[in-house]
Amino acid sequence: MSGLPPLLPLVSDADAPPEVAAVYADIRATRGGDFINNFWRVLANDPALLARTWADLKAVMGKGSLDPLTKELVYIAVSVTNGCTYCINSHTASARAKGMTDAMLAELIGVVGMANETNRLVTGLQVPVDEEFLAR
Repeated sequence: MSGLPPLLPLVSDADAPPEVAAVYADIRATRGGDFINNFWRVLANDPALLARTWADLKAVMGKGSLDPLTKELVYIAVSVTNGCTYCINSHTASARAKGMTDAMLAELIGVVGMANETNRLVTGLQVPVDEEFLAR
């Protein structure tokens, strides 16, 4: 956690205009609980941004070819690489709820670290892509 206050206030349920209250209700219904996290409460300062971001996240993280835990693991990996402490913690909690163990998290972080290291080596050395790896 940064320890810094948010740049915009958290929008409480009591202060939520109708369009924000509707998104909050959909978050609760979709997730099956009453909790609205601070990310959504800050985004609620711009109701259109809140609605668009929720709709996109719901679509991407919803049913698809990847199982829900795999999606959370990918989200953690990208959040680690981008240095987003909030998302690391939020999606780690979600992944744990979907069955991620401590061993899985430790292994994931090891893979993320290795991928970042080798990506930087390849980029720095400008290693050409092998013909066999190119999509056809």
